[in-house]
Amino acid sequence: MEGILNFLEQTGFYMVSQNPLQLVMILVACVLAYLAIVKKFEPLLLLPISFGMLLTNLFGAEMYHEILFAGGHIHWDLFGGAPVTAEFIAEMKAAGVSEAVLATVEVGKEISLGLLDILYLGVKLGIYPCLIFIGVGAMTDFGPLIANPKSLLLGAAAQLGIFLAFIGARYIGFTPAEAGSIGIIGGADGPTAIFVTSRLAPDLLGPIAVAAYSYMALVPVIQPPIMKLLTTKKERQIVMKELRPVSQTEKIIFPFVVTIFVSLLVPSATPLVGCLMLGNLLNVCGVTERLSKTVQNELMNIVTIFLGISVGATATAQTFLSFKTLGIVAMGVVAFGCGTAGGVLLAKFMNLFLKKKINPLIGSAGVSAVPMAARVSQMVGQKENPANFLLMHAMGPNVAGVIGSAIAAGVLLAIL
Repeated sequence: MEGILNFLEQTGFYMVSQNPLQLVMILVACVLAYLAIVKKFEPLLLLPISFGMLLTNLFGAEMYHEILFAGGHIHWDLFGGAPVTAEFIAEMKAAGVSEAVLATVEVGKEISLGLLDILYLGVKLGIYPCLIFIGVGAMTDFGPLIANPKSLLLGAAAQLGIFLAFIGARYIGFTPAEAGSIGIIGGADGPTAIFVTSRLAPDLLGPIAVAAYSYMALVPVIQPPIMKLLTTKKERQIVMKELRPVSQTEKIIFPFVVTIFVSLLVPSATPLVGCLMLGNLLNVCGVTERLSKTVQNELMNIVTIFLGISVGATATAQTFLSFKTLGIVAMGVVAFGCGTAGGVLLAKFMNLFLKKKINPLIGSAGVSAVPMAARVSQMVGQKENPANFLLMHAMGPNVAGVIGSAIAAGVLLAIL
């Protein structure tokens, strides 16, 4: 009978009463899975995130332990099997680690590593986001940006949302590091948001990743009203001439120039920009076709699975179900909206001095949701003028936004 009772006490059903909020998180995970599968909201990453969220909140599964990464650091001694000490608990309390996290461990006991603890190291050490950027670079055509260098300014202007959201987050009570992580949502670049948050505010990684990818999926809903509000019908009907052809030599030189310049300007952005440009170079150089296909397909798919599950694992009940999460969701909308507005308004300003006018709608593509934001520019433009084809013009600011968000991330990391 004692053995039976011992077994029953180790079941998840018995543990439900200890933390019923985990049931709420399991429900949230199922809702996100529904959005990914049925509504197709960024399914390639939102589905792994939702399942990682499910796994980390299952009662008694012990697949992820927040204490191993408490205080923003990897506690390698605990990974190696060292017991939890009273000094360690005191140190974590002084670092501001919540009582809910500290309550999951006992002095003198060892932590039994879970699968998600191991996988999360790839996020914490910045490995997964950089590998994702190699794949993104291989799938990105920088030709429209090279053909129209002015679009680089539009991509830079669209990063306005990052810094306005940073200021707004500080105003409502977030710490500078947390505000920086929230602001990067406005870059509309999931790997960049994860890369920055894993360094500045790892305890907010789950809510920020979910917010970032949810809003990226909602770009066709969020952007058009802002674009129409800030432009006139005449501006939306501006027809742009076809871009000039870009030679292979230009495409090969471009990754080297960008990597060197950005690394000298913002060294902390080098991991992201360098990997992005490496992937692009593999694609355009013409002699590494096998490597290009590998990073676009096999490597990209494998890392996406690991990244999604690992990020979802951080969305535990004690961190996700809080007022901070509501603040992140609210400021995420501000970041996206201001980023869209920044690109459109700069395009309007540039038209004051340009002989060949640019359609302000392409400025909204400066947020780096590639290629969705460019498609939205095309869609809105064609509704006003069916003969207008803005897609390739919008791809310039769109890919510039990828570089811009990485630079913005480097600036935040350098400052904070």
